[in-house]
Amino acid sequence: MSPAQPTDPGRWSAEPHMARADATYTLFATTFAVVLVLTNIIGTKLFYLFPDGGPSWFNGGEPVTLTAGIVTYPLTFWLTDIVSEVWGHRRANLMVILGFVMSLVMLGVIQLGVSLPPSAYWTLPDGSFDSAEAMQAAYAATFRNPRLLLFASMLAYLVAQLLDVRLYHFWWRLTNGRHLWLRNNGSTILSQLVDTAIVNGIFLRWGLEMEWGTIGHIIVWVYVCKVAMALADTPFIYVGRSALLRLFRIEPEAAPRSAPLARLEAQQFAHRPLDPPQ
Repeated sequence: MSPAQPTDPGRWSAEPHMARADATYTLFATTFAVVLVLTNIIGTKLFYLFPDGGPSWFNGGEPVTLTAGIVTYPLTFWLTDIVSEVWGHRRANLMVILGFVMSLVMLGVIQLGVSLPPSAYWTLPDGSFDSAEAMQAAYAATFRNPRLLLFASMLAYLVAQLLDVRLYHFWWRLTNGRHLWLRNNGSTILSQLVDTAIVNGIFLRWGLEMEWGTIGHIIVWVYVCKVAMALADTPFIYVGRSALLRLFRIEPEAAPRSAPLARLEAQQFAHRPLDPPQ
């Protein structure tokens, strides 16, 4: 019969699960950066939710205009929350900074691609763009707004994501480690409001030159959809935490006072032997 596992994760041998934890964090951080970059690229499109009319209680049954970034961006908040929950605020903030840097790289690559002179062979056979100049104009138009969107997104991103991490740990301290659903939704819902107002206010006003009344209407419905998505992902934060703790062989706690891997890293650092004098 195998011996019972200790309940204190600080007493466990660190090497087996810390290697898995580092690999998993790398996967999460990479996914976060990729999703963020894709959001900045696709986010310039406006689309209809319920194009043929929806339920009467939702915007009176009329189609609702949303930005395409709503499809991918909420995933970044789930990632920051799960990293905050398991790895702690330092790793979550590092991931946010990584996403910011990768978005700046994306902007530089886009600028380079737009500035390259088009070849005469660059046309479409269906005749919709029958010259290199037409193709260049379409290409430049596609990537014109991402430059403004990226500015708005980066401003909103840094404010909202760092606020999300801070709020997550605020609710964590306030509830003494209880009520995961509260720190998950309490951080995401408030930070999404800040993000939605900043990015759409700047992009729709100065990028697409819309009237403030239309902008306000879009912001309200984008935010309503984001709140619904944040509430819907609550079970996934529980599933994600449980799966990760099992993967890293960390004993779950009913009311953890801090992220388990952050605590383990601190314990390892405190007990690390000093290098001998040379």
